[in-house]
Amino acid sequence: MRKPPFASPTAGSRLRLRLVVLAAWFAVAAAASAAEPMVEPDIRTDDVDRFYALYAATDGKPDAAQLDEYLAQGTDSLKQFAQLRRVTGERIAAQMAADPAMYRDARECMKLLPRVKRRVAASLRTLGELYPRSKFPPVAIVVGRGKPVGITNPAGVTIGLEALCAADFMNPDPEDRFVRVIAHEYAHIQQPAAAQDLEPGDPRASVLGMSLTEGGAEFVAELIAGGVANPGLAVRVRGRERDVGEAFLREQDDRDFSRWMFNYRKGSDEPYDQGYWVGYRIARAYYERAADKRAALARILEMPDAKAFLRESGWVPGE
Repeated sequence: MRKPPFASPTAGSRLRLRLVVLAAWFAVAAAASAAEPMVEPDIRTDDVDRFYALYAATDGKPDAAQLDEYLAQGTDSLKQFAQLRRVTGERIAAQMAADPAMYRDARECMKLLPRVKRRVAASLRTLGELYPRSKFPPVAIVVGRGKPVGITNPAGVTIGLEALCAADFMNPDPEDRFVRVIAHEYAHIQQPAAAQDLEPGDPRASVLGMSLTEGGAEFVAELIAGGVANPGLAVRVRGRERDVGEAFLREQDDRDFSRWMFNYRKGSDEPYDQGYWVGYRIARAYYERAADKRAALARILEMPDAKAFLRESGWVPGE
């Protein structure tokens, strides 16, 4: 949700922090995946349980010191999430004071997690069948400071319960939202390009490359989980599909991709993350044209040559 997916788009999303993946890690993980194709994902909710135990004990008003203790006693996933996204007890307390409804609503979303886990398990089994080299690190659900929706790196996917629960602009159905955002983030786990920390202006990054990374993850979410993580993007593009596509082709080589993704602004009706939508359309066009669907999915995930992929997709603006 590298962000929304995010972390995979994310409310107030920014470019998701990527960690460089060592070649040896890829080799070991790929071998393990091939040896054990049946996957039961480890979805960890311990931190959510601890947070809401504290929430109940303090009548919904834990102080910064108590929240610092919640963070200090958390799982490794929570500790990494806090470190990478500057989550502190003070900042959680400030967000809870500013928007107490966010945390009340997230308590309701917490009830969905058993069904989310069952659906994610089915989706990941499909991913493992279609892409045998898949890796399946754990998912951790935590409670943070209202953003980000989550982070993804080779160690796994960490989702902020309260942030994703509040992201109803992405999808009004919270259960679908959780399942499909996790599916999107798992696609990023498989993508070599998504494992790199690329900032705007980096010579390895471009509008085309980043859009195919994020749009490819959206297509994989649709393929294995029944829908994209953020169907709201298509709604905001409706009626302008050709114009958006033509602008994308003109700007595909730009190194500053901030106009095309990671540009959601809360409360704004302006289009955002249009690169996700275009990248998804290109990936879908490629897959639909391919005779060998498994090979097509591998190409979408591994994306060795973005320019060649665009040509071979047959996609044109307006489609």
